Amino acid sequence: MKFLYFLILLISQYQMENPLLEKFDTPFESVPFSQIKNEHYLPAFQIAIENAKQEIDAICQNSETPNFENTILALETSGEQLSRVSSIFFNMNSAETNPEIQKIAQEVSPMLSEFSNDIRLNPVLFQRVKTVYDQKDKLNLNAEQLRLLDKSYKNFSRNGANLSEAKKEKLRAIDKELASLSVQFGQNALAETNAYSKNITNKSDLKGLPDYVIAEAKAEAEKRNQEGWTFTLQIPSYLPLMTYAENRDLRKELYMAYSRKAFQDNEYNNEKNVMRIAELRLERANLLGYNTHADFVLEERMAKTPETVKDFLDDLLKKSKSFGLKDVQLLQDYAQSKDGISQLERWDHAYYAEKVKQEKFSLSEDELKPYFQLDKVVGGAFQVAEKLFGIQFKLRNDIDKYHEDVNVYEVLDDKGNHLALFYTDFFPREGKRAGAWMTDFRGQSNINGKMQRPHVSIVCNFTKPTADAPSLLTFSEVTTLFHEFGHALHGMLANSTYESLSGTNVLYDFVELPSQFMENFCYEPEVLELFAQHYKTGETIPQELIQKVRNASNYMEGYQTVRQLSFGLLDMAWHGENPLKVNSVETYENQAFEPTNVYPPVSGTNMSVSFSHIFNGGYSSGYYSYKWSEVLDADAFSYFKENGIFNPEVAKKFKTLLEKGGSVDPMDLYVEFRGQKPSNDALMKRAGFLD
Repeated sequence: MKFLYFLILLISQYQMENPLLEKFDTPFESVPFSQIKNEHYLPAFQIAIENAKQEIDAICQNSETPNFENTILALETSGEQLSRVSSIFFNMNSAETNPEIQKIAQEVSPMLSEFSNDIRLNPVLFQRVKTVYDQKDKLNLNAEQLRLLDKSYKNFSRNGANLSEAKKEKLRAIDKELASLSVQFGQNALAETNAYSKNITNKSDLKGLPDYVIAEAKAEAEKRNQEGWTFTLQIPSYLPLMTYAENRDLRKELYMAYSRKAFQDNEYNNEKNVMRIAELRLERANLLGYNTHADFVLEERMAKTPETVKDFLDDLLKKSKSFGLKDVQLLQDYAQSKDGISQLERWDHAYYAEKVKQEKFSLSEDELKPYFQLDKVVGGAFQVAEKLFGIQFKLRNDIDKYHEDVNVYEVLDDKGNHLALFYTDFFPREGKRAGAWMTDFRGQSNINGKMQRPHVSIVCNFTKPTADAPSLLTFSEVTTLFHEFGHALHGMLANSTYESLSGTNVLYDFVELPSQFMENFCYEPEVLELFAQHYKTGETIPQELIQKVRNASNYMEGYQTVRQLSFGLLDMAWHGENPLKVNSVETYENQAFEPTNVYPPVSGTNMSVSFSHIFNGGYSSGYYSYKWSEVLDADAFSYFKENGIFNPEVAKKFKTLLEKGGSVDPMDLYVEFRGQKPSNDALMKRAGFLD
């Protein structure tokens, strides 16, 4: 007894000393990043899991008849401490990781998987949930309560609650292994990205590169104590080289390095991880009574079935491939006439696409970039949000952040009331994974009159400022920023009762609507004039340049559509088919890509092994949703265009759509906004595939 008392006392004392386990005494209970050390994470997870288990036990041991409040609501509000620790830790593992955090991730991921299964496979808890679910028609619940009840019940029934004990144990083992493999996959891809660099000492190899690209490469070399210029596989370094470098051999070398990440004969090879993850997902789906992982996932999506997704992708491919082939032929003809290249390759695409764009539209990314200073673009996004939704952003220097590059804003509503915190993190570094994403440190809820406002973050990889110039964005990066900002607005404007139905907690093939919708504003003169000023002269972007941007908006759209469809088809190949007979990741991927090929395949390269969206993110069986949501966003923006892009009545309807999150069926929510179901025609017209 003395030992037990001492152990409880020790745990209690450590809990008090661990900032992750204490109430955050900070503005808006924001995360006190500077107080959190790596050694805090593992014990915080261990204690938070134990506390969450006690909360679940209390629900199970409740002697009262199960009802919505003592079972469904109690389950919804349980594990709050664990959720907080998890969100902080895994956001750091993506944006500011290190070997110690990666090691902790490998340890805690199986722990969290096991805990989730402890809940979903708990027969007593499931029986209580089922009791409430079976009498839902008699409980006089409102629509949001019914949606939470339905989601809670399916979380059990779709994840093994009805399995035998032997099959439950098998499910636990599968989920535990999947959790570990997913983390390893992401760590391998990041390690390979960081491992490569190309140092150039011959200045002639830089021919064609703009001054800002050369300056950035020079700064990278100096950072590494190297002579000359250094390029990496980080997008702000890689993409400009592929777009402007006249040296074709150099483009090929960088392309091959980028395209064989985690596909080399070393410790970071992800081929076995890809095959094992696909096999385990299939085995899990079969155990639960589904034919494939895609059948399991899509049951709870707008698409509903793999057949619907495949038909959707095939139909778009049928309508777009001829346009994609024409796009490539245009570049091929140009490369042949200008440089005598008889066979265009994948490492040539960005270079010649830029060359042709300059000639066809008298427009180049290099010409646009001086008008897109990062700080001004961010300010422009804020102004668009204010015009649409009446919200304002106030920089807060008194709120803790996890890296000096991060900015924190307080978001205020049209009456000056606190709405959210918004973190921005824009520059690449070794501890940050590639790409761009939105996440949150705290979700929104409003239970029993206690409003909790969200803390939202967007993370990107844009070019850092140099001694000579601020951070300047390509037009593609401008649309990326607006895309992630759209996700952020979905989170910041959330106004639901339950956190699990709030903000971006919507069906995956609906979640991209707000983000892709916001991209449309980047092509509007009325919007570009808000923020596109030359960083040296202050001159607003000329109208003729804006018109060039609009004229080029469909440029290479056929190629881009086919490329995006290829990713969706690859996802469905791994998750909508039986991958157990796969002997070669490369061969299987090539077969999946074959219908979409507009360039010859390149031996020794592979996308699957670094396709983090589906093997280390939440998009398995869901990558099609980018194109699915494009149908929605094109239709939605056409509604704005018909009435004025800042029309207050239309904007108010769209704000309501954002506020309701997942508390309403997405199609019902869309029809409530638009007055009708979406039409494919708007997307086809915008893409230039229809007159």
